[in-house]
Amino acid sequence: MHDAAEMKLLQNQQNISFYRKIRISLALMGIIPFLSAAYFFIQRDNISSTLVTLCSALVLFCILVGFTLLRNSSDQMQALAQKTAIATKFGELPQPLDINVEGELKDIATNFNVVVERLNKANRDIQSRSFQLQEFASDLSESYEHLERENRLRNQLCRYVGRDLVEKLMVSRDGQLLKNERKNVTIMFADIRSFTAISEHMEPEKVVAMLNEYFSVMIDILFKHNGMLDKFVGDQIMAVFGHMSNEKSGARSAVRAALEMQKATAVLMRKRAARGQPTFTIGIGINTGSAILASVGSENRKDYTVIGDTVNTAARLESHASGREIVIGERTGIHLPKKLPRGTRQELKMKNRSEPLSCYTLIPKGNKVVKIVKRPKSSSVKVIPPVQAAC
Repeated sequence: MHDAAEMKLLQNQQNISFYRKIRISLALMGIIPFLSAAYFFIQRDNISSTLVTLCSALVLFCILVGFTLLRNSSDQMQALAQKTAIATKFGELPQPLDINVEGELKDIATNFNVVVERLNKANRDIQSRSFQLQEFASDLSESYEHLERENRLRNQLCRYVGRDLVEKLMVSRDGQLLKNERKNVTIMFADIRSFTAISEHMEPEKVVAMLNEYFSVMIDILFKHNGMLDKFVGDQIMAVFGHMSNEKSGARSAVRAALEMQKATAVLMRKRAARGQPTFTIGIGINTGSAILASVGSENRKDYTVIGDTVNTAARLESHASGREIVIGERTGIHLPKKLPRGTRQELKMKNRSEPLSCYTLIPKGNKVVKIVKRPKSSSVKVIPPVQAAC
């Protein structure tokens, strides 16, 4: 205990404050010489040479001690200033001080070391955050690329099916993208009339160009009315409506799409005629009923399609439609906003069926007018052969 107390006292004596050293230096170098000179001036007649010598030696000693203290303080101040100089090199950080100073200078050095330690810690935190930001930027870039690929895939799928079905495909998470289900849907078939006779007199490249031009217009209309393109069978289009909604909405959407398709075909044919190219008309058949929506095929190749008698009936109605006509089944007509006149209903006798098939024939006239064809009673029952539907 005694030794520790003596060491602490010795340290306190050695660590004289900077301010105290300045005061002592001023006293030794200024006040004592001044007082000595004043005393000699006042007592100049009674001062012995021995006293003058002793006082002069004392003054010189005080000046030397004061100068030493002041020089020591100045050296410590200069060393502290050099050690605390801000680094000039880019990215270089100040390091903690290891310097022997006393008093207030030691406090300054201690506070400087604390600041340096905090700066270094902040720099480490910044570097850590920088690495985290780089990882986040990398993840964000990967996510952006994934979204880009997903958007490209979505756009490619939209060329074949409607956007609503594409969204259902994209958000599905189980192994089976589309589940097999039975649902009341509306089936549409659209076919070019006399396509074989037209294509016989055309080059294959021109036939393909004609079909692509026609299909581009038709498919845009189908997707506009939330239809699903099931497949192309030569020049025939098969589409499904109501697969993502209800029966009523699907039937109305199919009829609206068929009317717009007939009008768009008429506009397209006027353009082709002006270019001196062959023209044609289309017939459309629409039927509403129960069908199975299923993925059919093998493990390597599957096709999402509809199966059932509703599909076959829609195909037969399409075969009954002449150019520019839309033949709809009775169940489809029930869901239209306005009831169809009973006098316009037709009955078609189908092979392999005991009961005739009731239907209506529509022809678009102008923008909002639809003509409902009324058949003579003598020909109200017509036999149509079975057709091989693409189902």
